[in-house]
Amino acid sequence: MLPEWMKEVEIGPCQCCAVNVGKKKSFVEKSISGVLNFFQESLISEDFAKRDGLLQSLDPRVKLISAIVLVVAVSLTRDIRVLFVSYLLILLFAYLSKIEILFFIKRVWVFVPIFAGIIVLPILFNVFMAGDSLITVATLGSGAHLGPILLPSTIYITRQGTMFAITFILRVATCVSIAVLLFLTTQRDVLFKSLRSLHVPKVYVLTLDMCYRYIFLLMDTVRDFFTAKKSRTISSLSVRDEQRWVAGRVGYMLVKSLDMSNKVHDAMISRGFNGDVKLLHDYAVRKRDYAAIATMLMFSSVLALISQNIIRI
Repeated sequence: MLPEWMKEVEIGPCQCCAVNVGKKKSFVEKSISGVLNFFQESLISEDFAKRDGLLQSLDPRVKLISAIVLVVAVSLTRDIRVLFVSYLLILLFAYLSKIEILFFIKRVWVFVPIFAGIIVLPILFNVFMAGDSLITVATLGSGAHLGPILLPSTIYITRQGTMFAITFILRVATCVSIAVLLFLTTQRDVLFKSLRSLHVPKVYVLTLDMCYRYIFLLMDTVRDFFTAKKSRTISSLSVRDEQRWVAGRVGYMLVKSLDMSNKVHDAMISRGFNGDVKLLHDYAVRKRDYAAIATMLMFSSVLALISQNIIRI
């Protein structure tokens, strides 16, 4: 029989754990959190590719060709209405492929406003694109300069620049959504094999494959470094010391990566590697694949004709 005091359970953290309560994460801890998020998103992506959805049931070569053709067609489109309809169709394909719409939208729009928005931001103002005034930003008066650039007396956001920015961002979002949907619904090994079927040089495909495989090993090694450091740290370090430690680990990882690459290459050569990776996956083109690529080619052709003003809407 166990004594009563051994059956008691303490509620709440112990004193040794309570030290970190309310303390902000250090520079290294934030970096490691990003590493763990990368692992989680990668595992979720592989789970999507194994689901029984619409795009998962198609031949990977058909998906790859359709995605490339559709990206080219969308890149040529300047009509905001057509771009909006195309984006809604991508969301519909994601839903039919059993991908959570909110997850899919967040995965795309986290990066699109950051990169595309920064690129297109200057176009909003009449300094770079003349147009009708929409919102007045500042009144500088005549003779204002920004370095060698002569500024207009009134700086305002133009209607034409705003429409151009919205069209550009929506075009980028649609193209990124197509690429993300392709990666979420196709297993990585099969996708790389599909690239080889399109006669992409095997040195590029093999490089992509090896990078994708060993980035997980790199992330796991970085996490082990941090765990070992944290287990030997008594008091917290300053930000400068944390950054110095990270810089030292980066240098060590470079040396370790070079040594590992030589060992892995020697091991592959000793097992008969000749520069080409063989997979057990066999392609099987069915009627639905022919119907899918025909539909996508037709839709892409319509987008191209609209972009050239051959078809007016």
